[in-house]
Amino acid sequence: ALAVAILVAAPSPALAGGDWNDAGVKWMTFEKGMAAAKKEGRPVCLIVYTEWCPHCTNYSKFFHDPKIVAKAKQFVMIRIDQDKEKAVGGQFAPDGSYIPRTFFLSPAGVLDPALHAPRDQYRYFYGENDPGILLDSMEQAAKKYPARK
Repeated sequence: ALAVAILVAAPSPALAGGDWNDAGVKWMTFEKGMAAAKKEGRPVCLIVYTEWCPHCTNYSKFFHDPKIVAKAKQFVMIRIDQDKEKAVGGQFAPDGSYIPRTFFLSPAGVLDPALHAPRDQYRYFYGENDPGILLDSMEQAAKKYPARK
């Protein structure tokens, strides 16, 4: 008799809200991040997401891209769950409360409406297929708000 071995890949654990590369990106809470931005003079990259959103899960993979990880070091990186932090999420919905939304803020914590995805509607939605679009905005924000040394 011929024995056939069937290898079944163990399913990877489901990561609620995605895998945002906590090991590679220094994510902060809203309060701590805003204080750090003001103190350090660094711009903010703020992401509003939810744990149940499939687009957020896909978008989270961008933060494993080596170029994005490197660029993130120039920012205070803040991630907030819209379901858990409704007051903060509501402050950052200039064109709707869709998710995920990515905003660039000055070191003073002011939303820069000129920095957004290249689209007319849902301008703070960067899609989930091309990390280069997010990287372009990060580069623009870093030039506009160079971190104080």
